[in-house]
This record gives sequence, structure tokens and C-alpha cells, in this order.
Amino acid sequence: MQEENVKKSFFIFNFNTVLILILLAGVVALYILWYGNRCKTDQDTAVPYQPGIEKGTSIVFVNLDTLNAHYEFVKVLRTDLEATGRRLHADILAEQNAFEKEAADFQRQINANAITEERAKVVYEQLMQKQQAILDKKDRYTQQVADQELNMNLRLVDTVINFLKRYNQNYRYDYILGYKTGGEILLGNDTLEITASVLESLNKEYQEKKK
Repeated sequence: MQEENVKKSFFIFNFNTVLILILLAGVVALYILWYGNRCKTDQDTAVPYQPGIEKGTSIVFVNLDTLNAHYEFVKVLRTDLEATGRRLHADILAEQNAFEKEAADFQRQINANAITEERAKVVYEQLMQKQQAILDKKDRYTQQVADQELNMNLRLVDTVINFLKRYNQNYRYDYILGYKTGGEILLGNDTLEITASVLESLNKEYQEKKK
């Protein structure tokens, strides 16, 4: 009887052990199946690496030499500056010619002994004062042209920067650089240049403002 109970207990133990092993094997099989399918799914859905597709810092540049040559507003400012320069130069030239005539006439009087020494001293001092006045006016005119040119450049920079702020609302570039001959940027990739688009939009906006 006792031997029969021992066999029965042994059978139950073995049966339970086998059952546990079968369950464990099933769990392992399910895990392997699930993990294998998961890896396959991940591989199927993974996005292959494509150089340059990820978001990075976006940098473009504008050729300032091109803007200076073809932006209509620059042409107007330059025309005004040149007109001022010509007007002031003509004024100085007229005074310079008048002074040279007086100086030549004075020299003829000296050579012909047609003027007293005292009168010659007076005329000479007057001529020196006129010459200095002409030089002072020339300096003032030079400074006036330089100030107008500086103001022109400031207006141009202000106009372009304000435009680019509006322009960049659509493109969201991180940096918009300015390239010019002899500037700090020595070389640029042509694919990063947006000069044509900016120039077209600038001129279009300028024409609309003129109307």
C-alpha cells in the first residue's frame, strides 16, 4: 500500500514537472515568436538613413553686390547722391574759376606795376581769404556727400533687413548672410544663394510703394 502511494506520488510529481516544462516551453516559444515578429516589424517600419534629411541649422546668403547693381531703390539713392555731388562740384568749380581769374588779373597788375605795394598787400590778403573759403567749402561739401552716402547705406540696410524679416516668415531660415566681394565670406555653395528671389521681391515691393 505504501509502495503504491509512493509510486502515485512520484507519478504526480513527474506529471507536474512535465506540465511545468511544457508550459515553460510554450512561454519560451511564444516569446521567441513575439520577439521575432517584433524585430521583423521594426525592421520593416524603420526609416533608412538619408543624409541631410534631418532638421539642422538652415543657412542661406544674399549677394550684396547683385543687390547694389540691380535693386531699384539703390539706383534711386545712387542717382540722388550723384546729383548732389555734381551740383556741389559745379558750385566749387565756379568759385575756383572766378578765384583763378582774380589771381591772374592780380598777377598781371603786379607784373605791369599797375598797383601800389600797399594795395597789392590788401588784394593779396583778400585772395588768400577767398582761397581758404573755397577750401573750407570744398571740405564741407565733401563731408555733405559723405554724410548723404552714409545715410543712403543706412536706409538701404534698414530696408533690406526689414524686408528679410518679412520674407523669412515664410521660409524660417536660421541665418541669412550677406556676401560681397572682399567680404568676410570667401566662398559659398550656390545652392544656398537666395539673391534672385530676394531681389525680385524687393523690386516688386519697391514698385508697389512707388504707386
